[in-house]
Amino acid sequence: MESAIRVVELSSPLSRFAGRILVGLGYEVVLIEPPEGDPTRRELDGHAFTHWHAGKKSVTIDVETAVGRAELAHLVAGADVYLDGSAVGDEPIELAPGSVVHVRVTPFGVDGPRRQWCATDLTLAALGGMLAQVGEPAGPPLSLPQGQAEQLAGVNAAIAVLLGLRSRRQGPVPLIDVSAQECVAAGLEAGALAYLHEDRVPDRPGRVHPLVPHGLFRAADGYVGGGLGGSPRMWDALVSWLVEEGAQEDLDDPKWADPVERKEHQDHIFAVLQGFLDKWPKEDFARAAQQRKLPWSAVVRPDELLSNPQLQARDFFVDVDEPGSTVRDLGFSFPFPEGGRTRALPVPPIGAHQFLLDEPEPEVLEPTVTASGPDLLPLSGVRVLDLTWVLAGPYCTQILADHGADVIKVESSGRPDPTRFAPFMHLSRGPHDDPNTSGYFNDVNRNKRSITLDTRSEAGLAVLADLVAQSDVVVENFSSSVMEKMGFGYERLRSLRPDIVYVSMSGTGHTGPRRDWVTYADIVSAATGLTALTGWSADDVVGVIYGHGDIVAGLHGAAAVLAALEHRGRTGRGQHVDLSQLEAMASHMGTSVVQATGAGQLPVPLGNAHPDMSPHGVFRCLGPDRWCAVTVRDDADWTRLCAVIGRSRWATDERFRTPGARRAHEADIAAAITAWTSPRPADLVAEQLQQAGVPAGSVQNGRDLVEADPHLRARGYYVPAVHPRAGAFLHQGAPIRVGKAVTIRQPAPVLGADTDAVLREVTGYSAETVARLRADSVLT
Repeated sequence: MESAIRVVELSSPLSRFAGRILVGLGYEVVLIEPPEGDPTRRELDGHAFTHWHAGKKSVTIDVETAVGRAELAHLVAGADVYLDGSAVGDEPIELAPGSVVHVRVTPFGVDGPRRQWCATDLTLAALGGMLAQVGEPAGPPLSLPQGQAEQLAGVNAAIAVLLGLRSRRQGPVPLIDVSAQECVAAGLEAGALAYLHEDRVPDRPGRVHPLVPHGLFRAADGYVGGGLGGSPRMWDALVSWLVEEGAQEDLDDPKWADPVERKEHQDHIFAVLQGFLDKWPKEDFARAAQQRKLPWSAVVRPDELLSNPQLQARDFFVDVDEPGSTVRDLGFSFPFPEGGRTRALPVPPIGAHQFLLDEPEPEVLEPTVTASGPDLLPLSGVRVLDLTWVLAGPYCTQILADHGADVIKVESSGRPDPTRFAPFMHLSRGPHDDPNTSGYFNDVNRNKRSITLDTRSEAGLAVLADLVAQSDVVVENFSSSVMEKMGFGYERLRSLRPDIVYVSMSGTGHTGPRRDWVTYADIVSAATGLTALTGWSADDVVGVIYGHGDIVAGLHGAAAVLAALEHRGRTGRGQHVDLSQLEAMASHMGTSVVQATGAGQLPVPLGNAHPDMSPHGVFRCLGPDRWCAVTVRDDADWTRLCAVIGRSRWATDERFRTPGARRAHEADIAAAITAWTSPRPADLVAEQLQQAGVPAGSVQNGRDLVEADPHLRARGYYVPAVHPRAGAFLHQGAPIRVGKAVTIRQPAPVLGADTDAVLREVTGYSAETVARLRADSVLT
């Protein structure tokens, strides 16, 4: 089917994933390549290009020339979207606000003191706070594999494109500014929130989750990820299993029923579990645990991911047609549109679509304006019924709320949000018994309204049905069977609102043999290959323990909502988007699968090293636990680095002429860099290297981000607001700016505070009806 949307992509490592996501939505994406071809054509024997750019069209343009810039301007004028990965100060063309959606995705945004700093995935992960959250407490910060910082920028850029398409219904679209550093800073789970709300900077957690009782454990043939879960049922089931196997030691003592006691003596419980796990093969243990509804997963390698029965049953993988062969690769994070799956993609030969340059100059059409106003946000007028909890779902709906949607959070005494109530997730300077003072909850639920409803009663479900009938979108992240059991499967939702957009965000999806598996973010990371590649070697895996998988799922959930709204705007049809958090995280595994299936190479953990750049690492600086990330992209960077650290002769030394040669002498080079960095503050190291044109960035923790980063401060990234119970505090900002920065229009809702207003305004209930429902305890 002919795509209704054309995207012109001027690619970079920060924009290419956005283009890939848009291909998965069925959009026509035109990749602009330099005359020698995109750099990824020369990585992994061309298989890197296969992953990032299959399904796109290829046009070669030399944007360094006047003719090339005119050609690019001509192509963009006929497009709906210009996805612009050019560096600040090196833009080949300028666009005025109009009907073309112009998304700029750059390392640090289009303004601010560091807007022209150079960056790589490692330095963005450092400056954005990601590196500070991974690794052993006593060791160096550890990089997440497969360019996770770059991919966070990419999925945010895809969301920005979809927001822009929505915004152009209101008139000329302003420049949309996406900062990669802010994309990383916005995705740290509690990384900065612990400092904002508890004046605390957590240590790197190693192999144990900093908040919940989960971690990484050795099995007989590898690793497993999981833990005690989040409910009394899970603890009881785990202890029963241990008793059956005679492996409980003292864990059947009634004192361990207290979750506070378990948290205080977690090391002991984990030691008992490790003794039990030693005899189990990883897959056997995961299956046995999941049969008991316990949250565990084998830690799988990317090549093992291909045999995952859930991903196979849901047709997640795609076949990519390269010249002379077909290669299996990762698919997309959700089936779209209307449940469709992309099964195969072609790899475009370089310049295969030059004929697009010969298309006639398009007629400039004014956008059809459905609403207007200076303060109108892209999602103004969209109502979202939010049935989500914890992090993945609320992060999705936070993005929608930040950009103007009326998000109504339905809360229930039967299903309270753990982030309001659980002491270890509460994050507050005061006592942990007030559901309205949780910093964790209050940051991710700003700009929303709260209604409390007893969804275990028929009357409560009737109220929920009336809310559905008046909503554009329903989002939930329950396990796969919950909505059907409540009587609110997609068919019921569609009977209440025929064009409803329903996005479910279960752990593994609503279909498939593992649809009922219990997952948390660390489980998803273990099951997709991310954990297996986060470490120093295959025998020294550290893993990703914090909620990176939840953040990724939330971002793709927001993209799914926006894509479905755009589809509805063009076709009049709603749909159910069955988003699997497993598939969302798997889609972020970059070239790891195509490396195995195409290049025939088994991906392994690299620590902070890089397959093509050297040196590439994190180096100790002055002060306790202070580090700076430094990367050398090419020979020019190497020459500049040598000059800065006082080793100018090394620039022409044959021992160090190529990245491979430098890797062979990695220890000597690292020692020389450390000798220069260790007596200097990390910020000074980064500034001196950046002045020389070498990508570098200090490893920032939550305190650094909030208090010390001059660039984030200049851009007003952390936003103050006053909560009626929690008082004044800073909120994390939003990394997407549609013309201007997102504001906190209202703080996170006090539990149930908006119930009466929502029922009057949305469902039209009378004051008497509301009073009766309250008297009957329907409004809990």
